[in-house]
Amino acid sequence: MKYYSTNHNAPIVSFKEATIKGQAPDKGLYFPENIPSLPEDLIKNIRHFSKEEIAYRVIAPYVGEAIPKNELQRIVNDTVNFDIPLVKITDTIAALELYHGPTLAFKDTGARFMSRCLGYFVKDNDKKVTVLVATSGDTGGAVANGFYDVEGVDVVILYPSGKVSSVQEKQLTTLGKNIHALEVDGTFDDCQQMVKQAFADEELNKQVFLTSANSINVARWLPQQFYYFFAYQQWVTASSGAAENPPVICVPSGNFGNICAGILAHVAGLPVQHFIAACNANDVVPAFMQTQQYIAKNAVATISNAMDVGNPSNFVRILRIFNNEFVNLQKVLSSVSITDDETRATLKSVYTNQQYLLDPHGAVGYSALHRYLQHHPGQKGIVLETAHPVKFYDVVEPVIGEKIPLPPAVAAQINAEKKSTKISADGALLKDFLYSMA
Repeated sequence: MKYYSTNHNAPIVSFKEATIKGQAPDKGLYFPENIPSLPEDLIKNIRHFSKEEIAYRVIAPYVGEAIPKNELQRIVNDTVNFDIPLVKITDTIAALELYHGPTLAFKDTGARFMSRCLGYFVKDNDKKVTVLVATSGDTGGAVANGFYDVEGVDVVILYPSGKVSSVQEKQLTTLGKNIHALEVDGTFDDCQQMVKQAFADEELNKQVFLTSANSINVARWLPQQFYYFFAYQQWVTASSGAAENPPVICVPSGNFGNICAGILAHVAGLPVQHFIAACNANDVVPAFMQTQQYIAKNAVATISNAMDVGNPSNFVRILRIFNNEFVNLQKVLSSVSITDDETRATLKSVYTNQQYLLDPHGAVGYSALHRYLQHHPGQKGIVLETAHPVKFYDVVEPVIGEKIPLPPAVAAQINAEKKSTKISADGALLKDFLYSMA
């Protein structure tokens, strides 16, 4: 498999090169030259496959010959070695719980796969690799955990000061060793812009070997397809006739890498009735789906902070999947904006009436899915529960009036010492920091 830049002004590269480079030199995102069709038997007999077999068969065409079969199987097995259950909430809505990995967030899947791929690619490299990543919350912790103590790799994480939850901040600032956290006085969009400037700086890149671990990196983005297949496997196993009535899937969406992976899986052959991109007050894509005008905005702070993105990078990939033909995109995707008040009300209602505790992002998704199903009787859906509610206890506990028990993974970090460097939203300061590490 080869990859081209969405800006069409950079060389075609292999999976290995796309993973190591992160972003194309023309500032575009790497995209596969073709979307491989799934083998018919994978969907027809999906209930009989293991998670590891499903994941390997999905990702192998994208990796091509860049990684030997046995090594890729090992990487895949390490990536999916935790539960990803589909849990019934009501007769029409189920939640795919993506928070049973080491950092209690969906980004564990992509971060674990990418870290292991990159570790394989650079193991014989004589120059240290610096993974540079911006986070609105969960990416930072997942990347920090995935790359912690990996030989030959330094990690620099930029996060917006005061705009990630306290648990998220502890997960990305307390590890030390090869993990370096930069607390930026600004928004996630500021952090993302600083990262993009660094990758575009030819002088910097001559001296520092940079790669990205955001969802712009194909090795972070593509493995997110896995759990859509796991969801469908459980969907058809749980009820007869489900294969003829595939689910509506609602994805809490910020930078749009997650839902983009789901749509890619669908185009490759995964049965899905419809996708809903559930956004908070940051409504760039909902507005686009109404007007066909894409207008980036400054990010607005909300209680679902990991989705506070005013210019989602991965939406260009979604457009690329549909060859920029809006009429075809519209058949597959709709998008809505949910307010903080609606989010709190959904959290409270679902906990009280269904005894199921959502996190704020899952609540945004649940609200959007519930609204959609009210207008589409007879259909059923899945909402992606992208993070454990405890990661946002400061939002959730006042709403439900109860304490959330701390899972062991969080309890071990909550009192650990924070290690971060405060900087203003200035690309030159990031450049100086990276030079200091070279």
